[in-house]
Amino acid sequence: MSTTGAVSTGAARLAELLAGASRAVALTGAGISVPSGIPDFRTPGTGLWENVNPMEVAHIDAWRSDPDRFWRFYGQRFASLVDKRPNPAHAALAALEERGLIRGVITQNIDRLHRAAGTRRLIEVHGSIEMSVCLECGGKQPYAAVAEQLAAAPDEAPECPACVTPLKPDVVLFGELLPERALAEAQLLAEEADLMLCVGSSLEVHPVAALPGLTLRRGGQVAVVTAGPTPYDGDAVVKLDGDVVDELEAVLAAL
Repeated sequence: MSTTGAVSTGAARLAELLAGASRAVALTGAGISVPSGIPDFRTPGTGLWENVNPMEVAHIDAWRSDPDRFWRFYGQRFASLVDKRPNPAHAALAALEERGLIRGVITQNIDRLHRAAGTRRLIEVHGSIEMSVCLECGGKQPYAAVAEQLAAAPDEAPECPACVTPLKPDVVLFGELLPERALAEAQLLAEEADLMLCVGSSLEVHPVAALPGLTLRRGGQVAVVTAGPTPYDGDAVVKLDGDVVDELEAVLAAL
C-alpha cells in the first residue's frame, strides 16, 4: 500500500490529469465494489471463486444443462446483493462525471451500484442483475420479481411467467460473448479517450482488459487506481494502489 505522502502526491497528479483532459473515461472492476461488502472474484480467502469452479457454476453450459443447480449458486449471489449500497468510490466517479471531468463509466460489474450512485452514462459490458431474460420469448423480468421467485423456491430456477421456462440472468456468463452494442460503445470511448482511469480492476479479463491498450495506441494516457499489480502498471502515468475510497476521495479533494 502506498505511503501517505505517495498517495497525496499521486492523487494530486491524477487530479491534475483529470482537470487537463477533455475526453477522460473511467473503467471499473470488482475492486470498486469491495468497500460495499461485495467480494471480488480471486482474492485468496474471500474471492467468489475461492471454493467453486466458475466453469461448473457460472458457465452458459451449466445454465443450459441444469438451470436449477445454476440458480442454487447464482441465487445466493443475487440475494447477497439485495442490501448493498454504493460506496464513496462509486460516488466519486459520479461526481467526476457531474463535473464534466469524465465522459462516463465502463464497468465489468453487474451489481447496479454505479447507477445507484448517480452515474448517467454507464456501459455495463458484462450486463446487470437488474433483469433476467427468457431466451425462449425474449421477455425480461426485473430483479425484484426474480428475487421473489427465488425466496419462494430457492432450489428451483425462476421461470418466465409467459413461457414457464427457466430464466437466465441478463449478465455475461463464461462461454458467452459480450453484448455487441455495449462493447462497441466501450471501444469507441477507449479509442477517443485522452485519459482512461482504471479503478478496481486487475485488467486481466478479456476483451475488457484490452481497452486501456486502445487508449494508449491512440496516444492517450492510462491511470490505474487498483490494489495489486496490473499488466498496465508500466504504462500508467499514475498508479495508486491504496484503498479505492481513500484514493478517489483524495483525488476529489485535490480538484
